[in-house]
Amino acid sequence: QARILLGVMEAFVAIAQASQEPLSGDLRLGVIPTIGPFLLPPMLTELRAAYPQLRLYLKEDLSDGLYHKLLQGELDLVLLALPYPLAEMHVEPLFDDEFVLLLSPGHPLEQAREVRQQDLKGQRLLLLEEGHCLRDHALEACRLKTTETDLVYQGTSLHTLVQMVANGLGITLLPDLALRSEILGDSHLPIRHFRREKVSRSIGLAWRQTDPRLGDYQALAKFITRWQLNRDPLHR
Repeated sequence: QARILLGVMEAFVAIAQASQEPLSGDLRLGVIPTIGPFLLPPMLTELRAAYPQLRLYLKEDLSDGLYHKLLQGELDLVLLALPYPLAEMHVEPLFDDEFVLLLSPGHPLEQAREVRQQDLKGQRLLLLEEGHCLRDHALEACRLKTTETDLVYQGTSLHTLVQMVANGLGITLLPDLALRSEILGDSHLPIRHFRREKVSRSIGLAWRQTDPRLGDYQALAKFITRWQLNRDPLHR
């Protein structure tokens, strides 16, 4: 109850800011590590140009940590992957982030132009360690049970997973956001898309339902969605 009250107190401060120009003043945005480094750097330049009075402060953390900071009023809104339990928060879906399959050199699936969800059964699948929601989202998107594949939870980051795959330790599911940010470098690792199946996670914004800066947050949500859509000509 005390944490909720802290969030309400922050809302009183936000009331004064709500009367300013759209997306101006301070904005404290939390973001998970499987989104922030890949989405924000190329987008922030255009965001600053569109809203020059906005002072954006970023905090990177796992989903659970961000949710509690949002609940206590330490953050104004969070950018994370859905679904995720966010009681007493408004959740605004933005766009879908496709998963692709990253293969080690010479892997048998390299011979296939596209892969199916069932092709992952029995494979040595590398995923992020406990606490990262990407692991659960990847398994859910592929409709996989933990008993259907040889799961290895060793990666502390997506960059670590790429290096593990490059060294022949297994295969992994990589979000398209990371792939677009050239996370593979010059490794030339083979990737395969899933055939006729939606294998993706949803990216969204969340904020306190009591926060009066609704207009600002909706404007930011629209900006991110529009920016991502323009970035992907196949889905315009």
